[in-house]
Amino acid sequence: MVESTAPFDQIRGLRGLWALATRLDSPGEARPVPIRTLLDMLGLGLEQTMSMLGRERPDWPTFLAWIEATVGAPDPARLARYTAWYDGAEPPAEERARQAAVMAVPPVFDADDLARWDRDGVVVLREAITRDEAAAIADHLWSILAADPGDPSTWYGPRTNGIMIQHFQHPAMEVPRRSERMAKGFAELYGHADLIVSTDRLSFNPPIGSGFTFPGPHLHWDGNLTPPIAFETQAILYLTDTAADQGALQVVPGFHHRLADGWIASLNGADPRTVDLSAEAVTVPAGAGDLVIWRHEIPHGASANRSDRPRLAQYVNHYPMHWPDQRRWL
Repeated sequence: MVESTAPFDQIRGLRGLWALATRLDSPGEARPVPIRTLLDMLGLGLEQTMSMLGRERPDWPTFLAWIEATVGAPDPARLARYTAWYDGAEPPAEERARQAAVMAVPPVFDADDLARWDRDGVVVLREAITRDEAAAIADHLWSILAADPGDPSTWYGPRTNGIMIQHFQHPAMEVPRRSERMAKGFAELYGHADLIVSTDRLSFNPPIGSGFTFPGPHLHWDGNLTPPIAFETQAILYLTDTAADQGALQVVPGFHHRLADGWIASLNGADPRTVDLSAEAVTVPAGAGDLVIWRHEIPHGASANRSDRPRLAQYVNHYPMHWPDQRRWL
């Protein structure tokens, strides 16, 4: 058994998460565990945490020691905010001041951007981070892959998660997560700054050919389609200039309007996730450091890379803290 002195024992929901994933104890709470919000507060990736818990089934002290070794002690301000939210209390004064500061930042979207958002459910935040900051993340990704940007023969090493690269912590990756411009962009779309930033992974989508076939993900939804569908966003940060044929994000623009107009009911019980919408998909090119944001009701996915350069990206999102959706999954 590994002893841990990390200040994690009293974090709301953490022991419940450990108990649920390892089955080594009773969760001890009647309410569901807000897994994603909890892990994003701690700076842990969902996939890395659930994989560790499922694979190793650590005892409680070992799990706490792993968290400390992976991300260090929790940020006091983030923890205080999460605890207040979990307990149904008012946000701490420091958090209220942070939100007010975000709202006071000048707008980052113009009228055309917002009109496009309303129409298509997709918008590009230009220069969410600088090109140099994006290049630093790209360099880190190349290092993870042990690949050479100038040697295509090194781009196709063995991977177990398709184009997803399951790495979550690095100083360069923290830059967009702490970007004031990015925080303001999401606050404009939500109408408030009471949002938490995600701790998500990287992506590497090389050109098809040389024995490599695009593995997806193809068009899909990540959330529950049972009405009413709460408004939420998803987003991808391009780390290099990304052309339309370079494995760029693809979406079916404006689909949130069709969902609101009863598209699912029109299927007469058919599974909406089996409907082929690929003929309506468009790709979204953008530059290095640009962030593509879309409503999560929009069917989306990666696209086959038909260029001669890989697509490099990091997933970064801001969203309201919330409890798991326990309704029937559709």
